[in-house]
Amino acid sequence: MSTVDWDALRSAAVRIAYSAYAPYSGLRVGVAAIVDDGRQVLGCNVENASYGLGLCAECTMAGQLRLTGGGRLVAVACRSGDGELLMPCGRCRQILFELGGPDCLVDTPHGIRPMAEVLPDAFGPTHLP
Repeated sequence: MSTVDWDALRSAAVRIAYSAYAPYSGLRVGVAAIVDDGRQVLGCNVENASYGLGLCAECTMAGQLRLTGGGRLVAVACRSGDGELLMPCGRCRQILFELGGPDCLVDTPHGIRPMAEVLPDAFGPTHLP
């Protein structure tokens, strides 16, 4: 993938945020990613009355990635339902690193950055025996 349509990816993230289940925080989060085979995968947050059991949008997207054929994430955009840029939390940065590697591009407040910059010195599969 040499070019990413970031506007389309951001719009997809905003659209999917409306599928979120967020009755507690009210923050609807959507994430859209491009996979190395060109397809798009999406995710939204799913809250739970037991707050710690809620799922971030990136977690549901990771499930969709695996359920639709796997592959590697190439580019990721995360937005609120209002279109505000949101950064993945620490757990989700680790998930993105696992499924996209250090070169996976992420839309950040400082522009498009590779995961190697978003999660520097990350622990990954290469650290396991």
